[in-house]
Amino acid sequence: MKAHVFLYKLFKKAFLKIYLAYIKVPVRFKLSVNDVQVGRGFKSYGIPVIDVWKRGKFFIGDNVHINNGKRFNKIGRQQPCYFIVYNDAILKLGNDVGMSATAIVCFKSITIGNNVKIGGNVVIYDTDFHSLDKMERRDPKIDWDSKKCRDVVIENDVFIGAHSIILKGVTIGEGSIIGAGSVVSSSVPKNEIWAGNPARFIKSTI
Repeated sequence: MKAHVFLYKLFKKAFLKIYLAYIKVPVRFKLSVNDVQVGRGFKSYGIPVIDVWKRGKFFIGDNVHINNGKRFNKIGRQQPCYFIVYNDAILKLGNDVGMSATAIVCFKSITIGNNVKIGGNVVIYDTDFHSLDKMERRDPKIDWDSKKCRDVVIENDVFIGAHSIILKGVTIGEGSIIGAGSVVSSSVPKNEIWAGNPARFIKSTI
């Protein structure tokens, strides 16, 4: 190996080690000021966006790993993870969950089980954000108050492919797989592969 290549790799490794040690401080601060309950073994590569409103609740299980930004899990469309929890909403991440550049917006309830893998740039919403009535959308307050919200549940051992969208009211059953780039607007039974826009049944996993 050429000397300059060796030195570059050595520098890169040292820089990464220092960077990971440095970001622990702002990550812990964000978790603390948002009153997030965090289990053991939590690791954040990069700094996520965390915004938990006054009456919202955010729970993180054991051994949860998240990748944020351009330095980690470089698969394109890099961004930090977003965890937005509004008043009276509850967001729960189970044990051994991994995700990259994921945006989760919770107005009511989003529950993610154990051993769930969430690919890069996935978004999970439990709301439409706006009223479906065109007249109600003309008034910001009525629009906000009239939006529909329904629980989202992602059960154990689910794998969600990169760039997928999970919409309100969806339950993804245990062991199921969502193909990359899918839009999931209806519930998925356990142990099935679904893909497409809108996502449809492809085949069983067993």
